[in-house]
Amino acid sequence: MSDDGSALLRIENLSVAYGRRGGRPGQQVLDGVSLHARAGEILGVIGETGSGKTTLARAVVGLAPVDGGRITVDGTEVTGLRGRALREFRRTGRVQYLFQDPLRSLDPDLTVGALVAEPLAATGTGSREQRADRAAEALHRVGLDAGLAGKLPGRLSGGQRQRVALARAVVTRPRLLLADEPVSALDASNRNHVLRLFDRLREELDVAVVVISHDLSSLAGIADRIAVLYRGRLVEQGPTAEVLTRPVHPYTALLTASAPSVRREHSIRAGQLRPRTELPGWALREDRSGCGFAARCPFTDDACRVAPPSAPVGTGREAACHHARTWRTRLPAVTP
Repeated sequence: MSDDGSALLRIENLSVAYGRRGGRPGQQVLDGVSLHARAGEILGVIGETGSGKTTLARAVVGLAPVDGGRITVDGTEVTGLRGRALREFRRTGRVQYLFQDPLRSLDPDLTVGALVAEPLAATGTGSREQRADRAAEALHRVGLDAGLAGKLPGRLSGGQRQRVALARAVVTRPRLLLADEPVSALDASNRNHVLRLFDRLREELDVAVVVISHDLSSLAGIADRIAVLYRGRLVEQGPTAEVLTRPVHPYTALLTASAPSVRREHSIRAGQLRPRTELPGWALREDRSGCGFAARCPFTDDACRVAPPSAPVGTGREAACHHARTWRTRLPAVTP
């Protein structure tokens, strides 16, 4: 999807493969993914387990082997950064990564205050007193009392730990925040609180936020746009309300029809999207030359032997489906 040049994060035709050695091909995890995020915007990345969501975020911060394409952050191309150049870029604090499990990502032997101030020490920001003040400010920003600064993370609740991790991520006042499944381990109350924090922080800090999730309902209330991944390919992206109410890719329709809190947005039921039993044999192979969703799609035909390119479908939307404009007319009737 094209942008007007104001994107803070720009990913172009990104491919990632693990296990590549010599001339042997590796396991393709991402294949030709292109998307962008602007300052002050929340981009939701949705997909089932194994779709490449986390690998996408890890590639942005140099933790995944980029096989092709470009990643640009705040005007700096980071794809080819290695060694000292990569370390120096990380120390600017412009990009922060919020890991999925705060209990494992927070050092159990450091106090909350030391944990939150640590990124400032790594970037060489201010004196010890100034770093402590910034840490207290970050804790207040995420709704935590400065009195927690002397506690160890093991003494906190799950919701408090996640907010400490978020305070640690925003203490450097980043330009880009990558959040990997930030609410998957939280109860409903804490989940809603953390999601509201993202919504407030993107306005206060003018930060671009990329929230990775397998739970569409978690993104429905906060994301401006949604990008849908399936087996390492971007199958659809567009404004959240439009993706939820009128999905243009059958996989997105299946996701929304299977989510109790969002399926009421359209009339399609999951049963209408079950694949036919007479699928052609080529659609059942592990072959990336064709459409990756062919084996699960009820609308598969010979056109799907070739992987569909991502193409505009209306204003501000893209989908990678040969039948994006027609599959709705082929839906079977709903069985009472």
